[in-house]
Amino acid sequence: MSHALRSGPRAGLRLMHVHAHPDDESSKGAATTARYVDEGVDVHVVTCTGGERGSILNPKMDRPDVLENISEIRRQEMERARDILGVRQDWLGFVDSGWPEGDPKPPLPEGCFALVPVEEAAEPLVRLIREFRPHVVTTYDENGGYPHPDHIMCHKVAVAAFEAAGDPARYPGAGAPWQPLKLYYHHSFNRPRMQALHDAMLAHGLESPWEERLKDWKPDPEWDDRITTRVPCGDYFGVRDQALLAHATQIDPDGHWFAIPRELQEKIWPTEDYELVVSHVPSQTPEDDLFAGVPDHA
Repeated sequence: MSHALRSGPRAGLRLMHVHAHPDDESSKGAATTARYVDEGVDVHVVTCTGGERGSILNPKMDRPDVLENISEIRRQEMERARDILGVRQDWLGFVDSGWPEGDPKPPLPEGCFALVPVEEAAEPLVRLIREFRPHVVTTYDENGGYPHPDHIMCHKVAVAAFEAAGDPARYPGAGAPWQPLKLYYHHSFNRPRMQALHDAMLAHGLESPWEERLKDWKPDPEWDDRITTRVPCGDYFGVRDQALLAHATQIDPDGHWFAIPRELQEKIWPTEDYELVVSHVPSQTPEDDLFAGVPDHA
């Protein structure tokens, strides 16, 4: 569907997701995205890096020819996922920092995204925000969702750009100022959700993919209480799964992503969860809509 011709009850509203790598848009908030696209919202995914240093996590794709062409393949995967979700998408053009392994961890590679000064890295995102004019922006929490250097950097850059985009004194050459109205962090990988899905699997006599992880995952009620917004989107879990599968180098179709039957997921936890961090419109939490408080004519 042409983005200029969006129709539906929420046509005119705009949502921007800022992610670190190709595949993050499909593993975090994809069902929310699919729901809003279906309702007519214009959704823009920003991908900070090309995912060049990502490991091949699907054994069927772990081949020399794939490894040699990983940059191009990951771009093609992103194009397929983008089309499945019905979003527009832009690359910020930074280089994947990779996942540092070892003790102590080695220094990050020269020129990678995580080593770019935040002020510099935020400029192309400010430009995209001012061009697309989103009402709502989502990204990761201060821990990156998990502590990958690119995820933490993505958080810093997204927060900085959210704050700067509406200030005419900041980045004066990056377009006319535009202040997004709400900023959210993704929180769908939360312990209560995983515990509920784990318990449901056991209750159905099925093996849970979360058993080992939950043993080491200490409950943190204070962290879980940061969730303010649960978006009902269970009807779109199928679209989410198709978008995930498009990232064939990253997603093993026989792995944990698909170990829990979709019907069970829809019944036990039919939402994707967020934390409202900044709101420039009246907002009462808890919410069930990222656009709560945003005027339809905004």
